[in-house]
Amino acid sequence: MNRIKSLFLITFTCLFSLNTFSQTPQKQEEKDKLSLNSGTIDTQFEYVIQKSSKWRDPKGQAYKVIKLHWLYELKAHTLDSLKAVHKNLEDTRLIVETQTKEISKLKENLSNTQGDLDQTNTEKNNMALFGIQMSKTNYNVLMWSIIGGLFTFLLFFIYKFKNSNSITSDAKKALADIEEEFDEHRKTALEREQKVRRQLQDEINKHKKV
Repeated sequence: MNRIKSLFLITFTCLFSLNTFSQTPQKQEEKDKLSLNSGTIDTQFEYVIQKSSKWRDPKGQAYKVIKLHWLYELKAHTLDSLKAVHKNLEDTRLIVETQTKEISKLKENLSNTQGDLDQTNTEKNNMALFGIQMSKTNYNVLMWSIIGGLFTFLLFFIYKFKNSNSITSDAKKALADIEEEFDEHRKTALEREQKVRRQLQDEINKHKKV
């Protein structure tokens, strides 16, 4: 039982040591990469913290002794970073304002285009008659009504023309019959007049002989 505990303890110790040895070079490498003149503000602060010397007061309170020129350099780098951030924010604000204006202009153009499209659709679906806008359906109904009325009037005109032509033909025929009867009557009257004249002349001649 003691041998098992000893074996377990040795194994755990070896694993812990390997883990410690594997992490130590990595941490040391990261520590060596830290710099006050490169990297992010966070790594520069980390450099100052790690490179500063430690000091404890008589009460045992721990302190970090930081070189003054490190603080000035860190301050300058921080201000530069803040300026860069402010510049990026200002550039972003200008880009946002420009895009907002472009979006407003696009919305206006879209609204105008939509208005033109609506007007085009209205003109497409409507017809103008004597300056009055009406739908195509009403326009077609009105046009076909006018055409139907004109066609009906044409049929009525043809009927009246044929009827008038028939009446005229009948009148001409009746007139011809009357003229024929008149000629016949005039001829008969002329013959009767000539006969009466001859009879009268005969009577006159008889009286002359007597």
